[in-house]
Amino acid sequence: MSVDFVKNKAFDFGTGKSYDVISIVQQMNQCSVSDALKYLDKFDFSVQNNTQIEESVQIKNYQIIKVNEIQHPALIQYLKSRKVCEQKDLVKEIEYMLNGKKYFGIGFFNNSGGVEIRNKYLKICLGKKDVTLIKNDLKTSNEIVVFEGFFDYLTFKNLESAESSISDCLILNSTAMLFKVDKELRAYYKTSLFLDNDDNGITIKQVIRKNYKNVEDCSLLYKDFKDLNEWFCATK
Repeated sequence: MSVDFVKNKAFDFGTGKSYDVISIVQQMNQCSVSDALKYLDKFDFSVQNNTQIEESVQIKNYQIIKVNEIQHPALIQYLKSRKVCEQKDLVKEIEYMLNGKKYFGIGFFNNSGGVEIRNKYLKICLGKKDVTLIKNDLKTSNEIVVFEGFFDYLTFKNLESAESSISDCLILNSTAMLFKVDKELRAYYKTSLFLDNDDNGITIKQVIRKNYKNVEDCSLLYKDFKDLNEWFCATK
């Protein structure tokens, strides 16, 4: 198991499952979300005021109300803050209902119809968690580029040259999804990795390099940063 004490996340390589604080308590105690929250209420968790709220829960009871092009000023500003507003056509503005309340965010669909939702304060998945495999326009490629999250994919599209545009792109949406794409990855002659430089990302890189042929680790480009997008925001 790999534990990220900064993000408060854990990844079990034996089962391919990823956990946050709540779900790992559920797994250990075999209990509901409400019981897990009661259990956690016994502990004193300090939160820094300057830390953004980040949630990685997979939401099942929801309703998508509307799917639009990105229009809301707050979402446009968030894309600008991540230096990827030029790629706003690759994501959607999602308005959804959750627990009787309406919310909105930047949406990125996966191969199972689930949607990764992001805004300044939120990180959730509506529906089933899955990868997003994007084929190039020619529908045939011997190369694939792998990302952990879709903001790194959008950053890559900013940097992409005409030569690299022939590659297929795989966004894991979570490193826990790696086990789902074993067959797909083996079909490519070359695999380029743009994964995070945290402990979890480093471990996944090692797993991929061990199990697949002709793998290039491109994280050296942003070796002093957490991920490709953070490097791009700092250097652009």
